[in-house]
Amino acid sequence: QVQVVESGGGLVQPGGSLRLSCAASGSIFSINAMGWYRQAPGKQRELVASITSGGTTKYADSVKGRFTISRDNAKNTAYLQMNSLKSEDSAVYYCNAVIVRVGVLMYENYWGQGTQVTVSS
Repeated sequence: QVQVVESGGGLVQPGGSLRLSCAASGSIFSINAMGWYRQAPGKQRELVASITSGGTTKYADSVKGRFTISRDNAKNTAYLQMNSLKSEDSAVYYCNAVIVRVGVLMYENYWGQGTQVTVSS
């Protein structure tokens, strides 16, 4: 079994910062890409940022220069540092991890349960 768990969401004022964490655990052989997605009420889920096992990153245009994704491969954990937050960043943030389980020779997609980020004064 594999679990992906997010943490670090909350309420923050505009211009503030938050750091999200995503920890994968269980019978993991390797993790390929890890990514953060978000979904606001009435909107589709969208990619915020992703990072490969080699450290190559990709960002949505709306967060470039404000958000930074990183990962600690030894801990199977990814982070999303969010600075200069805006009200339009409010959403449920989901972590996605592409994982190869021990004994399973294929990539599988895992999602966390989501963490709420609310940017409001």
